[in-house]
Amino acid sequence: MEKLLWVLSVQANKEQGLTMQVLDALSLSFNTRLKWFEICVVSGIFSILGAGLLWLPGGIKLFEVFYTFGYTAALASTCFLMGPMKQLKKIFETKRLLSTIVILLCLVLTLCTAFWWHKKGLAILFCILQFLLTTWYSLSLPYIPYARVAVIKCCSSLQS
Repeated sequence: MEKLLWVLSVQANKEQGLTMQVLDALSLSFNTRLKWFEICVVSGIFSILGAGLLWLPGGIKLFEVFYTFGYTAALASTCFLMGPMKQLKKIFETKRLLSTIVILLCLVLTLCTAFWWHKKGLAILFCILQFLLTTWYSLSLPYIPYARVAVIKCCSSLQS
C-alpha cells in the first residue's frame, strides 16, 4: 500500500510542474513567518525610536536612515504574514495606489534630505507624511470596514 501511495505522490508531483515544486520548496512555515514578522516589527520599532538621534549634532543623517530602515522593516513585516506577491497585489490596488506611490516617494525624499539637502524641517515633514499616509493606507484594509468613511466624516464634522 505504501508503494502505491508513493507512486501516486510522485505522479502528482510530476503533474504539479517545476514552478509549483520550486514555490513549495521556498514557502515558509507559519512559525517561521511569525518569527520573521516579529523580527521585522521589533527592528522597525527600535529603528524608528532612533528619532532621538535627530537632536544630536549631525544626527539628521542617522535619524533619517534609521527611520527609513525602521519604516521599511515595519512594512516588510506584513510580507511575512501574507506573502510578498499577495502584499504587492494588495498595495497596488486602485484604492491604495495613490497612498502607496506617495509613501514610496516620501521614503526616497527622506533619504534625499539626509544625503543631499540637509534640511531638518523637510526630514520631519516627510516622516510625518509617511506616518499619515500609512494610517490612511491602513484604513483601506478590509479589517476595519468603512474606516475611511468614518474618518472622512469625523474630519468634515470637525471643520464645520
